[in-house]
Amino acid sequence: MAPGTSYFPSRGDSGFAVEHYDLDLDYKPGPNRLEGTARLRAVAAEPLTRVQLDLGPFRIGQVRLNGKQARYTHRADKLRIAPGGLLPEGRRFTVEVRYTGNPRPVPSPWGGLGWEQLDDGALVASQPVGASSWFPCNDRPSDKASYRVAVTTAAPYTVVCNGEPVATRRTGARTTWEYASPEPMAAYLASVQVGHYRFADLPGEVPQRLAAPAALLRRARSGLARQDAMMRTFTGWFGDYPFGRYTVVVTEDRLEIPVEAQGMSVFGANHLGPADERLVAHELAHQWFGNSLTLAHWRDIWLHEGFAAYAEWIWSEESGRESAEAHARRWHTRLGGRPRDFVLADPGVRLMFDDRVYKRGALTLHALRRVLGDPAFRALLRNWADAYRHGVVTTGRFTDLAERYSPRPLEEFFLRWLYREPLPPL
Repeated sequence: MAPGTSYFPSRGDSGFAVEHYDLDLDYKPGPNRLEGTARLRAVAAEPLTRVQLDLGPFRIGQVRLNGKQARYTHRADKLRIAPGGLLPEGRRFTVEVRYTGNPRPVPSPWGGLGWEQLDDGALVASQPVGASSWFPCNDRPSDKASYRVAVTTAAPYTVVCNGEPVATRRTGARTTWEYASPEPMAAYLASVQVGHYRFADLPGEVPQRLAAPAALLRRARSGLARQDAMMRTFTGWFGDYPFGRYTVVVTEDRLEIPVEAQGMSVFGANHLGPADERLVAHELAHQWFGNSLTLAHWRDIWLHEGFAAYAEWIWSEESGRESAEAHARRWHTRLGGRPRDFVLADPGVRLMFDDRVYKRGALTLHALRRVLGDPAFRALLRNWADAYRHGVVTTGRFTDLAERYSPRPLEEFFLRWLYREPLPPL
């Protein structure tokens, strides 16, 4: 097996890449029972004597490789499939897995990840390694694929997934909801939301849709009233919105934090107040930085969270509130009094979602803005978002691109901000 990332060595396999996931799911919310058939199209990146997928503790009904029944083992959340011979480098192959069971979140230092049963429905929040809680996958962020997902459940429920709605079919007391995501997507960003939702369109040139319980629709509209203005601001800064539409789901349940997914964000009923406007901006910015541009390795998490945090400051500035400079000065002072026990470009698993990573990432971008000046900085961000649209990014790729916009070498600047623990002066 090719190794996974250094942060999660047991997850993913770089020996192959999945090109497309086709998922047919049947879900019963009461008993939290999931039956699935997953069909994967993949290509070998090296000679393979076995294919390894990440999959939680489901009961396996059948595994087929290239249409033929295949031998397999399933232990410790790894489904190992024997191809019955060598799969040469460059060979395309298909895998079909039929499975059933009770999906449950993957344990992690940040709580359960992946499929979570709600009081009346379910949500999926898989970042960083929870995708295996509901489908067999190659759970590494650099392996991005297209998706088709069809979920059948009891008719009173609505299902919301990534991408474009393809069809809704009612059969007796059950309904099938089918969605397609043609743009490449990392497994952790694939999402299913099941609840008593009503749909409503939100204003804007970019199609924007709201899914919320009927009793929350008015509050949700109010809480998202400035979202389209954010969309216009961010397209001005980062270029065209990278997906066909943007969907916001609001659950009846209280959530600790909003949930990021590709082309979609999920907010709790507790995230609709005026003080939560920055969260709306943050999750929208992730559609560019995190979903379209996805990190190759989890150590580069600042390329997601630092950029989304800085987008909050951009929105504050552009909407006539506090300037990015004021935000930067305040947060520089705050971080100056906190422990400095990580480097931004490799904070370690324990600290990868620490707020200091988010804010130091935003500070790094603001310091770079000061060095480059506004016109060059804005041109850099647009080029960055465009050059790697729907692709995979690393810190090195960003610093290399930034050098092209600077009148002087930036090596020492990036060493201080990205690779050393002390917080540089602003």
